[in-house]
Amino acid sequence: MTIAEAPLGQGEGRHAKSLSRRFWRLASLNILSNLMVPLAGLVDMALLGHLGQIRYLAGVALGAILFDYVYWTFGFLRMGTTGMTAQAVGRENADEVAAVALRGMALALGLGILILALQKPLSLFGFWVLQGDAGVKAAGLSYFAARIWGAPAVLVNFVLLGWFLGREQARRVLVMSIVGNLSNVILDFYFVAYLHMSAGGVGAASAIAQYLMLISALVFALKDLPFHRIRRVIPLCLSMEGLRATFSLNNDILVRTLALISVFALFTNIASAMGAVVLAATAVVKQVVTLAAFFIDGYAFATESLAGIFEGGTDRRRLRRLLSMSALWSAVTGLLFAAGFMLFPALFRLLTDHGEVLSQVNAMKSWLLPVLGVGSIAYALDGYFIGLVRGRILRTAMVLSALVGFAPLAWFAYRAQNIQLLWLALSTFMLARVLSLAIFVPSTLRQGESAN
Repeated sequence: MTIAEAPLGQGEGRHAKSLSRRFWRLASLNILSNLMVPLAGLVDMALLGHLGQIRYLAGVALGAILFDYVYWTFGFLRMGTTGMTAQAVGRENADEVAAVALRGMALALGLGILILALQKPLSLFGFWVLQGDAGVKAAGLSYFAARIWGAPAVLVNFVLLGWFLGREQARRVLVMSIVGNLSNVILDFYFVAYLHMSAGGVGAASAIAQYLMLISALVFALKDLPFHRIRRVIPLCLSMEGLRATFSLNNDILVRTLALISVFALFTNIASAMGAVVLAATAVVKQVVTLAAFFIDGYAFATESLAGIFEGGTDRRRLRRLLSMSALWSAVTGLLFAAGFMLFPALFRLLTDHGEVLSQVNAMKSWLLPVLGVGSIAYALDGYFIGLVRGRILRTAMVLSALVGFAPLAWFAYRAQNIQLLWLALSTFMLARVLSLAIFVPSTLRQGESAN
């Protein structure tokens, strides 16, 4: 049975394959999908960076910050859909699997249309807050005005990504990533290099690529959602119990995401107050964390899918094994990245050749060990609880970690203008995330184990 042929109530060969094979298959495909993400951004940078004026590159960088905030805020559409779908798969409830997709797509489409309706105030407020001269802001506005039209497709894609992940269909996710990112690259060359549309062309390429990605996803989804099934589950989509569960989970994940965004925004802002060299060095070291996250997220996504399925099937034994496997390989990957850059600091020269920045980087690089070593386990636990659909636990843990694990030390770092203290704050934030989630793990494994 192929992935595309898998029925709604189960993933591909889920009873026949061992846990380790299922985990590694999902993780490897998810990692490949994640590694496609930076491709379009690198092409954007290369094309705009070779234009006559640097304001186009700066403007797109400025506008991209707004989209990071807007789209990352709605990340609950992907995470919530994964967990709810996986649990319905574990219960072998095909109608609920279909209802999760339709309910999520309707919500995403409504939010996307709302973003389009509010694009003017969003751009006015966003570029009022962000810093930049008139030329840079003009380029950023051009980019924003074009890319914003992709909002409905972006949010619906979030839902379909989550739906495929919840059904162990990571190959479909990889195809979506390839279609979206490669079409973005091709359109970038056409609009910028051929039509000379500069920042607006990059925004248009991103928007159109999202719709092409959506088309590829719908081709897959409609194979499993024939009209007669859609008509049958519409009442289920509109049930108060289903709607209440969806909105409650999404609200919890939204608060969790906003807390996470705020921590990293404050981290960067405090570093920026310490001078351009310190900020640049911090950005270089953070880039290593981001690179490692592309790999560690692959394990986390696999954990979301399988944890939800095992929870739906009340298979506590496999839940325990899954969490151990995910935490182990996430930590190993994080530590390997940290050790690699600590033992071979010349690798940082791939990111910058400025001597004063590299000097600061060398003073910071040891913080990769706690940030990635501990943080990787936090990623695994996040994936575990997303799969279990425990939104309240995720929300509470993240807010407490931000307020207790990060904020006090970050405040002292700002007052002392000490970058080492700021990295300590980020490390304690990661530790707080692990501890605040780990205390809830035993309660998820107490009920009787299945015989599977």
